[in-house]
Amino acid sequence: MFSPEAHEKFKALRITRLASKFEALANDEANHQLTAEELFHEAADDMLTERRSESIAKRSRQAGFPIPGASLAEIDYLEGRSINERSMNKYATHQWSADPMNLIVISPSGGGKTYLVCAIGNAACQSGHTVSYSRMDDLARQLVATRSDAIAHQDLLNKLTEVDLLVIDDFLTVGIDQNAASDLFAILADREHRLPTIIAAQTDPSYWVQALPDRVAADSIVNRLANNTRWILMGERDMRRTKHDQARASEDFWE
Repeated sequence: MFSPEAHEKFKALRITRLASKFEALANDEANHQLTAEELFHEAADDMLTERRSESIAKRSRQAGFPIPGASLAEIDYLEGRSINERSMNKYATHQWSADPMNLIVISPSGGGKTYLVCAIGNAACQSGHTVSYSRMDDLARQLVATRSDAIAHQDLLNKLTEVDLLVIDDFLTVGIDQNAASDLFAILADREHRLPTIIAAQTDPSYWVQALPDRVAADSIVNRLANNTRWILMGERDMRRTKHDQARASEDFWE
């Protein structure tokens, strides 16, 4: 349908994919009854859907989730888990960049907190937000490792300060040194009242105050996290054991 000259013009205008989509629709016999305007609108809608899907996938990759396929639609609301579908549905469409309130998720080891925060993070990506996920021990190592390069260190601090939603998992499962604690304070202080942070932990704020190396900084960090915050207390069910028992009970299990 289009001449080589036309394709060169499309390339210059950066609409070659739209032109190809329009041409494919026009050549499809099923669409012969559609007008050129109708074909254009359908091609444009298809392209917008594709670009949105690509943007979501890119944001999810950049977030660094350890469980990239985690989904709120797959959450198990089993007895013993103190989570409910109504609240999760709210997180599925939550506008994080417009609401600086933090979220703290607490559960014992195996409770499913990592899956939950990855699912919430993926939902945020689908809503158009930028997300950064880190385990606390990995984040502390990155902060310490980049201190020898002032530019790289500042770039990392800027990234963590400006991302729409910052997710820190396994918070203070292991200790951090004074330098990492100082950086953490700076990040949370810069985000306070601007952008939200999700903390997933096995312990509560009373332990965090004791675990952080400097008591003054600890009080400030914990105060910033524990106030202006929503809470998800996930209960005592061990989801690792539950999933293992379910797998063993399936017909195709063998050992």
